[in-house]
Amino acid sequence: LVLPAAATAVYKQWIPNTNFETASNWDKGRVPCASDVVHFEKNKVISVFVRSPHTLTDMYLPLNGELVLASGAGFAAFDGSWDPGCDSGATVRFADAEHHAWFDPTLWQPVSPHGEPELGGGIFSVDEERVPCHYDDVIFQPETSFRVKVDSSRRVIHLRSISLMGQEFSNPEAWARYLEGPSALLQFHGNGTLQVTGTGCPDKSGCACGNGQDGHRICAALGGQCPMLTCQSPLQPLGHCCEVCGATISLDFTPDFDLQKYRDRLVQTLLSQPKYSGVRMAISKVHKAQTFMGIIAKSSTPLIQIVLIDDEVGAQTGTAAEQLASDIMEDIAQHGEALGISNSKMDVATGSNFSRQVGSHAMSRITAGTVLGLLFGLLLLGGILFLYRKGKLR
Repeated sequence: LVLPAAATAVYKQWIPNTNFETASNWDKGRVPCASDVVHFEKNKVISVFVRSPHTLTDMYLPLNGELVLASGAGFAAFDGSWDPGCDSGATVRFADAEHHAWFDPTLWQPVSPHGEPELGGGIFSVDEERVPCHYDDVIFQPETSFRVKVDSSRRVIHLRSISLMGQEFSNPEAWARYLEGPSALLQFHGNGTLQVTGTGCPDKSGCACGNGQDGHRICAALGGQCPMLTCQSPLQPLGHCCEVCGATISLDFTPDFDLQKYRDRLVQTLLSQPKYSGVRMAISKVHKAQTFMGIIAKSSTPLIQIVLIDDEVGAQTGTAAEQLASDIMEDIAQHGEALGISNSKMDVATGSNFSRQVGSHAMSRITAGTVLGLLFGLLLLGGILFLYRKGKLR
């Protein structure tokens, strides 16, 4: 019972830290040495992990903060003796960590359950899914300190678990107690609250990420600058900040569809082929807003989105992705019903053409959209007939 849940769990690790020994945390780009004066801004709230002993000339501490000392770590006053490589006597200031935002995709990386970076394998995530999603596990590296700005359009950000300082929190009550402690106030700030649930995605067809409300924050963190594309009328994947050249496939599914098994199938049988070595794929469940006569309704429809991009250039941009998309559509035509796929649609934009819908495949002869269209037509005809008989319409 444990293994399937572990196989589908997604672990995302926070990259920055506020450790004393991290050179990039200091304005001089180096760790302070014996003849230096260490300066923490007095009004900056901070938590700093110290791994080893240090000798310093002087140190100005913040009014609100903490130094977390590892075993054997500490500070001693410099006695004035010569220290090789440390004769500058400079004032070294700790960098501002207030700008490290939770919804910055560049500050997260996917990792294994033990914290090792995951190999790409041709798989990538759309921008909203690069930040921890509703059912993800979050890891802050052991023996590191950090400070994260959790500003959000949601009052509560749900996660499956959070690991920090070598301790995993997957119980809501235990996490609530930690948030009431002194360290949490120094590590997390902003108007959002993190909440762990201890539960993974309950649906084998996958679960939507849930970061849509903060999509504007994610795109703003990426700078709002999108690369110049060589294809005409590029595609805009759901949950992605920039348009892309390549192909997208939208899948409607039945209760038999299993997202993890289908992703594995695509990777093992198609994406792993040598001719597709330069193609990358993102696949996940997303929600597409419903529209009626150009008006966006409040409801949305779940679908499986596949995004395919490649490293081709010039007129060849997107052509390898298009070929892979065609192979996927052919596989769906042959095995879609057994895989739990009821309908599929492919859109393509390459360097040699405009974006276009290349093909679609439906498992049933009459789709739900056709039925709704017929019903609407009958209602409209009935309304016209009623008005004609009442003399309201000539």
